[in-house]
Amino acid sequence: MKKIAVVEDNPDNRLLVRAILEDLYEIVEYETGKNALEGIRRERPDLVLLDISLPEMDGMEVLRQIRADADLKQLRVVALTAHAMAGDREKFLEVGFDGYVMKPIVDEFALLDIIQALLAK
Repeated sequence: MKKIAVVEDNPDNRLLVRAILEDLYEIVEYETGKNALEGIRRERPDLVLLDISLPEMDGMEVLRQIRADADLKQLRVVALTAHAMAGDREKFLEVGFDGYVMKPIVDEFALLDIIQALLAK
């Protein structure tokens, strides 16, 4: 079973993502960017759903460190964010995210589709 790391500080958002994905994937959860990097390095997932607004270290810095790590740089990372202004999606893709999902998640199939597409690569 493929493993997905969910990096999200809001427990309600983690619960929703788990409810959508837990029958299809193994889910590991992290509340902070620092904890996520430690966990991802220790036990590499197949894909990361990464919130942008995190305590201690934001999602952009987490992504930067993933991309700078030779062992992790090919890891698929999806921005999971409430940043939904015009141009935000393009900005996140340009800085190195492999996908973008807007919160709140209102269409679970959009989330499932992007995960399936990235894991198939």
